[in-house]
Amino acid sequence: MTTQLLIYETAVPVSSGRHAKASMEAGSGYGFARRINSVPLMAVEFPQAAPEYAIVFAQNGEEVVPVVILGARAGENLYLAEDDSWTASYLPAFVRRYPFIFSAGADGTTFTLCVDEAFQGLNYLGRGQPLFIDGKQSPYVDNVLKFLQEYRAQFLRTQAFCRRLVELKLLEPMRAQFTLGGEQMSLGGFQAVDRARLRALSGDDLAKLASTDELELLYLHLQSMRNFSMVKDKLVRTRRAEAAAEPVAETEPAMAAG
Repeated sequence: MTTQLLIYETAVPVSSGRHAKASMEAGSGYGFARRINSVPLMAVEFPQAAPEYAIVFAQNGEEVVPVVILGARAGENLYLAEDDSWTASYLPAFVRRYPFIFSAGADGTTFTLCVDEAFQGLNYLGRGQPLFIDGKQSPYVDNVLKFLQEYRAQFLRTQAFCRRLVELKLLEPMRAQFTLGGEQMSLGGFQAVDRARLRALSGDDLAKLASTDELELLYLHLQSMRNFSMVKDKLVRTRRAEAAAEPVAETEPAMAAG
């Protein structure tokens, strides 16, 4: 993961001038997320995500952000089925907010609602929910704004949480190792909480983490690391499917001796 945009191709500001006749039709799947192997996760999502994903931390510029691992290889999402359906019961908010996103102004305090015009559900044929009604933003857009405002608030709380982890020096680089059919695979570039450093924290630091429920988040993160085995299992099934789909080379019949 190198940017917060990640799955967005052509995000532009939503405006009555440009989108007065635009409607949004719910997509039939999540194909837009097929080529990503991790997405950001908000701290508030840890309890729902921990049973199904490996939660780790990634460097995003100068900040550290939590992410869920979706694949063991670059450009591959193992939580996406061939029909573009999501195979886990919990869908991260980062994916749910697509195709909308906030764009921050130069002052960092003003935000503009943007939409990815590459999203197939955006149309000018009246299918789905209108973005504007009589030149005013529709109730659908009002709900989108509420969702993104809550996402922004949770993002700021998550930033504060991650900064505390950095200040307490709890994070260390991590690498997941896979062995598939004798082939060694490695997934790195992420960070995880060091259990020894966590145990070595002072009583005051532990009490502060506990008082904000952040200590629980750390244990959810550590517990979720077991789900790397789930990622491996999904990769094994994907490879078997790829092998089964490969065409079998045809051989010419032998010529009979005359």
